[in-house]
Amino acid sequence: MICAQRVFRCFRALERLGDRITGAAGPYFVALAIILTSTGTVCFFDVIAPGLNYRLVTLPICILIALNLHMHYYYVCTVRPGFVEEPPKLQGHGLLWAKRRAKRRGGDGGVLTAPVRVNGARVTVAEIMKCRKCGQQRPERAHHCRICNRCVLKYDHHCPVRINQCVGLHNERHFVLFLVYLAISTLCYSVLGWPFLLESLGVTYSLEWPYHVPEVAFAMIYILAVVLCIAVGIMGGYHIWEVANGETSVEAQDHEVYRNRAKERSESTIPNSVNDRKRKNLELFFNIGDGGYPWYTLILPLRVMPYTDGHSWARRDGYDRHAGVRVGDELTDEEEG
Repeated sequence: MICAQRVFRCFRALERLGDRITGAAGPYFVALAIILTSTGTVCFFDVIAPGLNYRLVTLPICILIALNLHMHYYYVCTVRPGFVEEPPKLQGHGLLWAKRRAKRRGGDGGVLTAPVRVNGARVTVAEIMKCRKCGQQRPERAHHCRICNRCVLKYDHHCPVRINQCVGLHNERHFVLFLVYLAISTLCYSVLGWPFLLESLGVTYSLEWPYHVPEVAFAMIYILAVVLCIAVGIMGGYHIWEVANGETSVEAQDHEVYRNRAKERSESTIPNSVNDRKRKNLELFFNIGDGGYPWYTLILPLRVMPYTDGHSWARRDGYDRHAGVRVGDELTDEEEG
């Protein structure tokens, strides 16, 4: 038993060391990502785009995809995820901000306070619990990030490699859209760039490479694009599936524990009371529809506020909390041990 505890503490120490290393290297990872995405964009428009058919149609679409890719990456890196102690954010103004269809009742500047109904969904005040790590009072769906050492509203995960901060309430939408447009971009590069890859490798016995981008740079970016297309496509599909189920990454694990506990007590359970119909969950997450933003905010890289301030949540009718989960069962953040 003592040996097992020592092994566990050793692994936790290694985990904390890894967190410190990746946290310190985060800005360098972001800089590398900017260099790679920019290089890929230059390669595409220098080599592939000039040979597209129906350029009056296809070129603007390609520009829009590239603009979404870079802008959503900029947003997800610069927009704070939303920390519990911060005051509620308000709708911004300017060219980068989308405009709502109509101002919602029950909130200041479009930020919701329960009780209201959004797209037919009932919104109730979130339960409050105390964080075991920092002792702060926080609403449900907030979790403590051990790297930031702060409680984050609607915490999904901390991403040191791609964005160097947490994914939470205010930047999760941009994170998902960044994954979507990165998958689309790499797919287009992989499919349309195949003939040019052969040319860059000399397989087609072309006498010259008539582009500004060096052959080796195009070939290396092409290989990276194929790998990212597969990896990011799977990751993006997983996140969209979670959004459709009304869950974050950490909540998906918690809800599985809730279901198992309820089964042990022979109780029926709906461990996720914020999970409505999949279409409704997607509308709430992207904040489109009645009282939200127009659908074109999915294809134009504009800033969009979430439908809630993180202290109230849309729930299934008839449920104010997770069914089958008793008081005291709620999972909080792991103890350091």
